[in-house]
Amino acid sequence: MRVAVIDGQGGGIGKHIVEQLRKRIPNLEILALGTNALATGAMLRAGATEGASGEAAICFNSDRVDLIVGSIGIVTVHGMLGEITPSVAAVVSAAKVEKILLPIQRGNLFIVGVNRIPLPHQVEALVDEVEKRFNERNIISGENT
Repeated sequence: MRVAVIDGQGGGIGKHIVEQLRKRIPNLEILALGTNALATGAMLRAGATEGASGEAAICFNSDRVDLIVGSIGIVTVHGMLGEITPSVAAVVSAAKVEKILLPIQRGNLFIVGVNRIPLPHQVEALVDEVEKRFNERNIISGENT
């Protein structure tokens, strides 16, 4: 299973996601897609399998993975302090693959009905969902986890 972790700015959220995914699912293929080289580098140092940076890389790879994870900002035009271009938001949103997003509420984005919980707990819930899909996929394909 191949998972894209998309992040921007300094890559702190993506780094935390990659670290937790690597701990829980060691043989998961993790593609770090950063809006910039700093974010990609942080995710690679955290244990991503491979990485690429920028709008073209994110757009090119969005349909070449089994799952996309990140904050809700990756599907918001000008999300992450403007780092998410309209093209990136459109391509990621339209990607046929499933997306698991953290409800990070920054700027003028408020998500009603979502409890505000600390980021580590949100990441843990995200990793739980990825692990569930990873295990389901391996059961269906008959592979060992």
